Amino acid sequence: MHHLTYPEAIVVGLLQGVTELFPVSSLGHSVLLPALVGGRWARDLSVSAPESPYLAFVVGLHVATALALLMFFWRDWLRILGGFGSSLRYRRIMTPEERLAWMIIVATIPVGVTGLLLEHTFRTVLGRPVPAAVFLTLNGIVLLGAERLRRRAPAQDRTTGDPDERLASGSFSRALQIGSAQILALLPGISRSGATMGAGLLKGLSHEDAARLSFLLATPVIFAAGVLKVPDLAGPLGAGIRGQVLAGSVASFAAAYLSVRFLTRYFERRTLTPFALYCVAAGLASLGWLTLG
Repeated sequence: MHHLTYPEAIVVGLLQGVTELFPVSSLGHSVLLPALVGGRWARDLSVSAPESPYLAFVVGLHVATALALLMFFWRDWLRILGGFGSSLRYRRIMTPEERLAWMIIVATIPVGVTGLLLEHTFRTVLGRPVPAAVFLTLNGIVLLGAERLRRRAPAQDRTTGDPDERLASGSFSRALQIGSAQILALLPGISRSGATMGAGLLKGLSHEDAARLSFLLATPVIFAAGVLKVPDLAGPLGAGIRGQVLAGSVASFAAAYLSVRFLTRYFERRTLTPFALYCVAAGLASLGWLTLG
């Protein structure tokens, strides 16, 4: 890993920034890309290896991705944090901002607890190219299923009111169920944003609101995952690659900011179907290459 070059770090950073927010699984791509490229990438860039410096590098890039989300949604987060503060001060949950703040907290607990308990097991057992290809294919099938089943779900009013007010008008039970879908993203190849968006669609959210809620829910989880790995990069695992980490982080930040800007507009009128078809095609092609090549 100490031979990681700046071009490689930038490529991985761009990949992380895009695939973390597009519903196509960043971890799945981080596992599959080195295996498909082969050579030194396949030998050195393994997230399943014990104390993997590549994993620390990739997860460390999450901080840059989370910062991009915070910058894009800074007005929302100011209102949410203000709502959290007023809720604690007045011991109430009344305003949309107060409700949304507690919804995000409630929705984040399941994936936080599960990640702390099972992330290492899932990564070491399943964080290999073939399982990642299988899960990437399943990710596409799940997205297609969510699009089909959403037609049967009761739809909310998608045309009026502030987006955050629409999200806050839902129940805490709905927020918990949508947030719990993030647990699936511990499996390499399953997308965090895809899982939460799919769950949101099945609970009656529009594509626009499902994407918005997905990004808001992802921000604390992505940020926490990155912060937990930053100390590793400050120690022996980061020796010789700290400049590359910085370069990759800058690339990840730029890619994530442009991605969320694109996706928030994209889902105003479009669906998950193109991403679902990509995941199925890429997953099956990777599986064929890895098993038959």
